[in-house]
Amino acid sequence: MRRLCSLVFLLGISISGVAQELICSEKDRQAFEDKTIEIDGLLENDFGKTVVAVGKTFLGTPYVAQTLEIGEAEPLTINLQGLDCTTFVENVLAFGILLRSGKSHFPVFADTLENIRYRDGKRNGYASRLHYFTEWIADNEKKGLLKDVTAEIGGVPVDKEINFMSTHRELYPFLKTNEDNYEKIKASEDYLNGETFCVLPQNQIALNEHLIQTGDIIALTTSIAGLDVTHTGIATREKDGRIHLLHASTGSMEVEVSKLPLAEYLKGIKKNTGIMVARLSP
Repeated sequence: MRRLCSLVFLLGISISGVAQELICSEKDRQAFEDKTIEIDGLLENDFGKTVVAVGKTFLGTPYVAQTLEIGEAEPLTINLQGLDCTTFVENVLAFGILLRSGKSHFPVFADTLENIRYRDGKRNGYASRLHYFTEWIADNEKKGLLKDVTAEIGGVPVDKEINFMSTHRELYPFLKTNEDNYEKIKASEDYLNGETFCVLPQNQIALNEHLIQTGDIIALTTSIAGLDVTHTGIATREKDGRIHLLHASTGSMEVEVSKLPLAEYLKGIKKNTGIMVARLSP
């Protein structure tokens, strides 16, 4: 069981009652300190290149699913020992922002991660987490952290009902028996179903690849009913001149750069329909 990080008091987080507000093991706390040293000097004028450089320091980190499914109280979980595709992107972006700000304090990192992960930057239970990645992009765009550029690089509007979580609530431990969470997730789905989103179709990615930049966040869209995105990562233009995907892979079960360029890599992903692209704010 993870131990409550000793910095909980420095963050000004109350730990009265049974709820743990911050979960961070001693190994993860040390990993944070090590990472701040490792990324020192990686800051570039191009923030996208900075984020990719930071992301590549995680190469080989194990893929671990459901690291945030800790408890009903939805504590802020900081786990740098194992990452899934979304927590990889979130942690890399948080470290990049930390590097750009010139700060290396753990409380600042925790606040930044919480801001990225939760709706309006406010952690208020399970349903406040940005579970659907389309909402993750939209919410972080409102925060000024990035911009959805999918339409600008050839994306087309899609009309798809998003309801996977509410129609498969048995798959989610804190949704299947919690009516309050269920109603709030349905409200999130209603919001998404009222918005217009664009997708760059899979067969158009190679043609528009030159418009994708290093550091862009890539979300893999899907034909699975009710679901928007199945995977995410970070675009990186490699030595072959092609865009590859830097991501926590379920294939190799670790953080890697895709061996194939993104356009070819996606052809091997079952039910993939294309991508959404979000560009980090300079």
